[in-house]
Amino acid sequence: MHLNHCCARTQFWALSSSRQTFTLPLIVLACGISLAVASGSAPLTITTTTCPAGTQGTGYAGCTISASGGTSPYTFSVSTNVNYPPLPEGLSLNATTGRITSSRIGGQGTYGTLLVVRDATNAQATREISFAINGNNAFLANIFPAGSIFHHRVDAASTGLPVDTSPAARFASSDLSATVMPFFGHADGAFPNGIPVIEVPYNQADVTVTTTEYQSYFTSGPVPSNAPVEGTRKSTGDRHVLVFRAAGGGKYPALYEMWEGIYEAGPWTDSSNALWPDVASNALTPQGSGTSDAAGLPVAPLLANANEVIGSGTSTSPKGVIKHPIRFTVDRMLDYWVWPATDTAGSGTCAASGGKAIPTRTVLSQSSPPASCTMTEPAGEIYRLKVFVADPPCAETSPQAAIIITALRDYGIILADNGSSGGLIGTPDARWNDDDLRCLRSLTLADFEPVNVSSLMVSKDSGATLH
Repeated sequence: MHLNHCCARTQFWALSSSRQTFTLPLIVLACGISLAVASGSAPLTITTTTCPAGTQGTGYAGCTISASGGTSPYTFSVSTNVNYPPLPEGLSLNATTGRITSSRIGGQGTYGTLLVVRDATNAQATREISFAINGNNAFLANIFPAGSIFHHRVDAASTGLPVDTSPAARFASSDLSATVMPFFGHADGAFPNGIPVIEVPYNQADVTVTTTEYQSYFTSGPVPSNAPVEGTRKSTGDRHVLVFRAAGGGKYPALYEMWEGIYEAGPWTDSSNALWPDVASNALTPQGSGTSDAAGLPVAPLLANANEVIGSGTSTSPKGVIKHPIRFTVDRMLDYWVWPATDTAGSGTCAASGGKAIPTRTVLSQSSPPASCTMTEPAGEIYRLKVFVADPPCAETSPQAAIIITALRDYGIILADNGSSGGLIGTPDARWNDDDLRCLRSLTLADFEPVNVSSLMVSKDSGATLH
C-alpha cells in the first residue's frame, strides 16, 4: 500500500462472531483514513483446470472458468499474448460470469488458450486450458465426382499407369532425402496444426469479402463469422479459410477458398480467393488464373482428414480409407504445371526438342514432355509410393499412419505449393495421434515416383478421367 503524505501507525481491531473472536490489523492514518486489511488473504488464482471437448458444427457443452482469492468481483478474458491461440472459433467468454459457450463450434483441433482473471484491485492470474475440438469433415470425401482425377487410384498394380519419365517430373536431388512430415496433429505447440475446413448449409447468408492483393473469384460468399482460420486469427501465416456450401434450395454444392483470410468485425478480407461453384462437376479453374493454392488446385478435398482415416472406427482403432491424393509441398516448384493443376509459382525453365524455350507459367504435357529442364517438380505432379518400398515397421503399431501410407501407395501425393520439402498437409483435429503420425517420418521423397496420368485426361480444363 502506498500512503501519500500520511503518517500511519498500526493498532489492532477486534472482531467477534457467535463462534470466534479474531483480530485484524487496523492502519490508522494521521490524515483520518482507516483501512481494514485481511491478514494472509489467498492469492488470486484460476481454479478451473479443464474444459469439455467438442465437435465442430455442433453446440458446445459449456465451461465455467472459476477463480478464488484476491478481491471480488472478478473479470474474465482471453489473453492477447501472441504465443497462445484464442478460443476455438465460435466459442465466446462472458467477462462477468466466466462462462464459455457456443451455439455452433466453428474451429477444429486443439487450442491451448490462456485464460485471464482480474480482481477488483486489478490483480491478475492466468491459466492455460486446452480445448480439444474434433473435426467434422466427412463431407470432403464427396467433393468432386468419384470418377475425377482427384479420386482416381494411381498405383501401378490396379491402373497400369506408368512412371512419368519427363525431365520435369523427377524429384530434385536436394529433395530426395526430405522426410515426409505431417503438417497436422498437435505438434505445433498450443495452436491447432493443419488447414481447417467448415461446412455450411445451402442457405448460409453471404457476406462481403474484399480481396486486397491477387485474384478474386467472389466478392461475397457464405463465409460465417465462426469460420476457422489456418493457425487461428492470431496467425501471420497463410491463414487459409475453406468453406464448403452444401447443395439445396436450387443451389449446387460449392467450394469457397481464401488465402490470408481475416475477419474484421463483419466483412472478411483476403489476399486471394477461388471458387468452384459446382463441385458435383469436373470443372477446373481457368488455366493460369490462380487460386488460394499456388498450383491452382482446390485445397480442401486434397487434405488428409481424421474423419476419413477413422471411418467407422475410433481414433485408437481407425477403420477408414483415404481415396484421394494428399497435397504436399517442396521448397521450390518448377515454373510450369501439369494436369490437373492450373497454375504455379516456381522457378526454372524447360525447352522442347531443338532447344526452343517453352514459355514459363504454362502447362506441360506428360504425353509430349519437354526435352530438358533446368529444374524439376512441376505443380500438380502426382507421386506414388514405390511398390518395392516396404511399410516401415512402426506402421504395425501406428494405425492412423498405416491408413495414410496405404493411401500414399494407392492415390499418391500431389504437389500443391511451395513450403517445406516433404510437408504433407491435413486438417487440424483433436483425434489425431502425434505419436502415431510420427511413423510417416520413416518415409522420404526418394521412396516416391512420378506418375504419368496423361492417358486419363479428357481435357486440361476438366478433372474428368477416361477410365
